[in-house]
Amino acid sequence: MDALTLARLQFGITTVYHFFFVPLTLGLSIIVAIMQTIYVRSGDEKYKRMAKFWGKLLLINFAMGVVTGIVQEFQFGMNWSEYSRFVGDIFGAPLAVEALVAFFIESTFLGVWIFGWDKLSKRVHLASIWLVAFASNMSAFWILVANSFMQNPVGYRIAESGRAEMTDFIALITNPNVWLQFPHVAFGGLATGAFFVIGISAFHLLRNKSGEEALEPFRASMRLALIIGTFASIPLIGFGHAQGQRMADVQPMKLAAAEGLWNSEDPASLSMFQIGDETNRREIINIRIPSLLSFLAYNTPDGLVQGMNQLQERYVAQYGEGNYVPPMIWLIYWSFRAMVGAGVVMAILGFVGLFLFYTGRLNASKARTFLTILVAALFLPYIASISGWMLTEVGRQPWIVQGLMTIEEALSPNVTVDMLFISLVGFAVLYGLLMAADIYLLQKYARRNMDDSDTLTPWLDKPTPAIDQQPRLEGAY
Repeated sequence: MDALTLARLQFGITTVYHFFFVPLTLGLSIIVAIMQTIYVRSGDEKYKRMAKFWGKLLLINFAMGVVTGIVQEFQFGMNWSEYSRFVGDIFGAPLAVEALVAFFIESTFLGVWIFGWDKLSKRVHLASIWLVAFASNMSAFWILVANSFMQNPVGYRIAESGRAEMTDFIALITNPNVWLQFPHVAFGGLATGAFFVIGISAFHLLRNKSGEEALEPFRASMRLALIIGTFASIPLIGFGHAQGQRMADVQPMKLAAAEGLWNSEDPASLSMFQIGDETNRREIINIRIPSLLSFLAYNTPDGLVQGMNQLQERYVAQYGEGNYVPPMIWLIYWSFRAMVGAGVVMAILGFVGLFLFYTGRLNASKARTFLTILVAALFLPYIASISGWMLTEVGRQPWIVQGLMTIEEALSPNVTVDMLFISLVGFAVLYGLLMAADIYLLQKYARRNMDDSDTLTPWLDKPTPAIDQQPRLEGAY
C-alpha cells in the first residue's frame, strides 16, 4: 500500500473506534440526568438507584472515549499537515472552543457529580449532571461545525499565501450543514443511550433471578428508555432524510455513490440491491423501485438525479483532470442501507415495545422472544452510527474539503510507508485492547443488580455525611 492509503486507513480506524464511544455518552448522559430529575422531584429512591447504576456505565464509556479522542487531533498535524496548513485557521477555531469550553465543563462537572452525592444539595447535584449532558452535546456541536466546513465550506477566503482564512465566524456556525448534521447526531446519541438501557434492562427481565422487587428499577428503566428511544427515532429519521435532500444539491456525487447510480436518471429509481462493476463503472445486478429516489430527493416523483459518470465529466471541466468518483462505492452503498435499515428497525421495535409494555405483556413469561430481540437491538444504533459516518466521510472523497482540497493534496509530505504502517498497527492494537476493556467492563457491571454492593465506584453507593454534618476540629474555623 502507498502512504495515502495507509494514512486514510489509520484515520478511518481511529475514527470508528472513537465513534464507538461518543454516541452513548451523548445520549446516556441525558437519560441519567432525566432519571435523577425524576428522583429529585418525586423523592422516589428507585430513580436514585437507576441514576447511579446507569451513571457507572456512563463513566466507563466516557473514560474510554476521552482516551481515543485525544489521538484524533494529533493526526491532523502528523499525517495531514498540508491540510492543517491550508485550513488550520478555520478548522482549528471550533476545535479550540470544543476543548477549552465544552470538554472542560463536561469533565469538571462529571467529577462534581461523581463525588457530590449526599454532599451537595439535591438541586445543585442535579445541575451538575445536566451540565455534563449539555457540555457533551455542545462538544459534538463544535466538532460538527469543523466537519461541516469540510462538507460545505463557508465563511472563508483564499489568502495571497494560498491558505484558507476565516472571514465570517457566524457563517461558520450557521452553516446549513451543521443544523442538519448536529440534530441528526444528537438524536442518534439519544437513541443509542435509550437502546443501551433497553437492551440491558431486557437482559435482566429475561434472567429474572433477583425477585420482583429487584426487577422494578429495570422495568422503570425500560419504560423510560422505550419512550425516549422511540420518539428520538422519529426526528432521527427526519433529519437523516433532510440531509439526503441537501446532499442532492451540495454533494451530488455522494448521493450518486450512496445509490450506486452510474448514469443520470429522471425520474430516478431507488436501488434496493445492487452488484456493480467499479472498474468499468456500470451495474451488473440492480433491483429498483421506480421514481422513489426522485421522490426522496425532491418530494416529487419526477426529478433529475445525476449519475457518477456525468458528474465525473462535470468535475473534470470544473476542477481539472482527476478521478472525482469516491473510492469503494460498495462500502458507501451498503453503509447507507445499513444506516437507514437500523434506524427504521429501531423505530419499529420502539413502538412495538411501548405497546407491549403498556398492555402489560412485556415480561419474560409473555414476550420472551421479543425481549431477546431487544437485547440484540442494543447493537443497532452502533451499526447506524458507524455506517453513517462511513457514508459521510468516504462519500466525500476524493475531497477533504469539498471543492477546495483533495485527500492527496492534504497528506503530510514527510511521512513514509514504514512510519504509517507501524503507527497504524500500533493504534489498531491499542484501540482494540481499549475497546475490549470497555466491553468487558460494561458487560461486567451491566449484569449486576442495582443494589449490588460490589460496584465500580463505591463512593456512588456509600452515602457520606454532608459537609455541615461532618465533625469539626476545635479551632479549625
